[in-house]
Amino acid sequence: MSVAVSRSSAALATAAAALDGVRARGGISVGFKFVPGHSTRLADLHEQGGFRAKFPRTHGLTEAVLVNTGGGLLGGDAVRFDVTVADGAAAQVTTQSAERVYKSLGPDCRVDIRLAVGTGGRLHWLPQETILFNEARLARTITADLAVDATLLLVEATVFGRAAMAETMAAGVLRDNWRICRAEQLVYADAVNLSGAIDGQLHRNAIGAGASAMASIVYLAPDASDRIDGARAALAGQAARAAVSGWNGMLVARLLAPSADALKADVVRLAGYLSGHKLPRVWGLI
Repeated sequence: MSVAVSRSSAALATAAAALDGVRARGGISVGFKFVPGHSTRLADLHEQGGFRAKFPRTHGLTEAVLVNTGGGLLGGDAVRFDVTVADGAAAQVTTQSAERVYKSLGPDCRVDIRLAVGTGGRLHWLPQETILFNEARLARTITADLAVDATLLLVEATVFGRAAMAETMAAGVLRDNWRICRAEQLVYADAVNLSGAIDGQLHRNAIGAGASAMASIVYLAPDASDRIDGARAALAGQAARAAVSGWNGMLVARLLAPSADALKADVVRLAGYLSGHKLPRVWGLI
């Protein structure tokens, strides 16, 4: 049995194979520890490939800013971020700018995010938005392991296409899988799988209702159930379509917006309320 391969498919496969030697392989592993005197300090840091971490001086939580010196991600890249917050420590981690995932010649860009928070610890995972160019392919996993009384604020925002270029995602792939465990028990699982003509899918009422940007915010903390009304109030008058719900010590918010700017403004308000601290300066809208 033989399978005919089109010239265009063969050409793409050849071009993709030619880039194997320059694929990005790297990431950052960073750990924070509590130091007596009610402060958090860097415990360890490992940087690989074109990824770096900066630690600006702040008057709030200890902060790490992750930097991709390559300026974006391509199909075939493999990136991993590990963040560990030890018992009693508190930190927030963000990115220097929005992450761009460019058109792929075939393979997925893979991003693996692993978070761990110890007893009494607090972590705010607050990256800026991920922008998917037309024909981008992103496969992302987020796993978090929390102690029974740890706090995690997790924000991920995704923008489909470049509005300034009047670009939509006529084709592409987004596979997003989240797993959060507390005291070694799975408490939250989520999966998004969009492929093909994503722009058309987002115009369906049951999927995106015409949105071009979306965000998920998950807040796990001992006081999560007490903050649902406040979270809904923080989104009053929002540009995005949004909903907030809570159960089993978690608060979950979903946002769908017509643009990246509208989404970010609403995310800033809600994340700011849930954080209780100043958000990173690099976010730009603050």
